[in-house]
Amino acid sequence: MADADPPARTISLGTGVAAVEAAAWDALAGGANPFVGHAFLSLLEESGSVGPGTGWQPAPLLVDDGAGALVAAAPAYLKTHSQGEYVFDHGWADAWARAGGAYYPKLQIAVPFTPVPGPRLLAAGDEDARLLIRAAEAVVRQNALSSAHATFVAPEQMPLFEAAGWLVRRDVQFHFANPGYRSFDDFLATLTSAKRKQLRKERARAVAGLRIEQVTGDAIGPAHWDAMWAFYQDTGARKWGHPYLTRAAFDLIGARMADRVLLIVAYDGDTPVAGAMHLIGADTLYGRYWGCVADIPYLHFELCYYRAIDVAIERGLARVEAGAQGGHKLARGYGPVATWSAHFIADPGFRRAVADFLERERAAEMQEMEWLEGHMPFRRAD
Repeated sequence: MADADPPARTISLGTGVAAVEAAAWDALAGGANPFVGHAFLSLLEESGSVGPGTGWQPAPLLVDDGAGALVAAAPAYLKTHSQGEYVFDHGWADAWARAGGAYYPKLQIAVPFTPVPGPRLLAAGDEDARLLIRAAEAVVRQNALSSAHATFVAPEQMPLFEAAGWLVRRDVQFHFANPGYRSFDDFLATLTSAKRKQLRKERARAVAGLRIEQVTGDAIGPAHWDAMWAFYQDTGARKWGHPYLTRAAFDLIGARMADRVLLIVAYDGDTPVAGAMHLIGADTLYGRYWGCVADIPYLHFELCYYRAIDVAIERGLARVEAGAQGGHKLARGYGPVATWSAHFIADPGFRRAVADFLERERAAEMQEMEWLEGHMPFRRAD
């Protein structure tokens, strides 16, 4: 008996996630990671955080079954710069420009401004996921783009990109792993004596004279969002020159995703002086935005790291992901974890140059990972 013909599929480049039916998108995305859900991606578009004038032009890759039913999708953007990605390719862009090429626009499969690992190929099966990879390659070739990049890819999806011949890049973040602690003291008991004392002192000093409030869902009010916006603007101005998200994005997060948001706000009297915003996943607490309007020692660690550990333990979450970079997290119980990206370079010569660079970078990164793993603050087993 002959093998059945593969199902008919239609591949297209969408104009935005907001234009896709939310139920169809979310059926593919699942509910575990809030950043690939329709609500978050569409509010970035509707708030003007991505779109005209931002350098992030929404162009989701879409696959339907030939009858109009969505069977695979990928959040993708045509990029005219490399800001807001956290996987740095500015050197590649400069090299390509010096060689007379135009690196931008490029195709970016990613969640904007969000260095959170997660699925990038939203599909029920590998065959349709592979179609998304082929679609990305076709967009690059048909539009004479330099490249396509999939960043912060869930580890289980990396073999699909590798099998397609995309170049692989590895980086490191710091995550807290919860093996089933019953309390913060349970966690502290696993640390060396010196580290236990340090963390206790930091926590006490951070909150001295302050009131800390934790709110989620309907308890989040307009005053909380006003404060969080002010904190975010301060951080954005110092780190990126200007904030990536608009004020409207915060309002929409509150309107559509408040039950997945945890705000931790510090007050001096009635005045909010610092805050951290976390998103709640199925098994992970994601630290996202932090800011302050007063210089208070260790308050950043308390709101972003220690309180996050408290919440993860209380809710029985498996881990806390506290964002990109930050070797200072190591001493606070956040261990090194590999993160992954995949890169399709259209020009053979440019691809060879990037591959050589990645090989050298990988050797250095593996040495760094080994060093980090050897400097965790946990007590050694007898």
